[in-house]
Amino acid sequence: MIGFLRGKLVAKAPPILVLDVQGVGYEVEAPMTTFYNLPAMGETVQLHTHLVVREDAHILFGFSTEADRVMFRTLIKVNGVGPKLALTILSGQSADEFYRCIQDNDTAALVRLPGVGKKTAERLIIEMRDKLPAADSATDNTSAAEGGVTIPRSHAKQEAISALCALGYKPPEASKMVQNIAQEDKTCEDIIRLALQGKIK
Repeated sequence: MIGFLRGKLVAKAPPILVLDVQGVGYEVEAPMTTFYNLPAMGETVQLHTHLVVREDAHILFGFSTEADRVMFRTLIKVNGVGPKLALTILSGQSADEFYRCIQDNDTAALVRLPGVGKKTAERLIIEMRDKLPAADSATDNTSAAEGGVTIPRSHAKQEAISALCALGYKPPEASKMVQNIAQEDKTCEDIIRLALQGKIK
């Protein structure tokens, strides 16, 4: 099992990023909460990882905090929740926000996430209430990538729409989510963050 990766950030196209670890490029899928914490391209980043092995693929998931990885691993143990849906949930909410939804039985906030219906939200609350770590652990937001700055990229809105579609939103919905966000001086990650914040509220 690969516990963590530490290497140079060489590519990012949410939800996928690539790390160069001593000449080997690792393709990693990560939630938006991790993308928000990434340093500039070419800088070193360390990610906590989880490897999912399927018959047709080995998929590596990466997280900037241990709390997010713990939440991911807890989520995929819930009946009907796979890695893709777990990644979507962690992209729409931080581990702390999700923890509070479970503790407060807030199904309304959960069903606003793509792929989460009322029954799934209720199942998440029932099955995860006793499995989550203590509140102080869930709120540990120590990032593995410190001191980084993001670089504005062209066509940021289009990249944001593509990323939202990869997270489970339908193209018309993804376009609507970003259409009123001013693009000036914003990276793709900034636009996705604002779009998801507007969706969850």
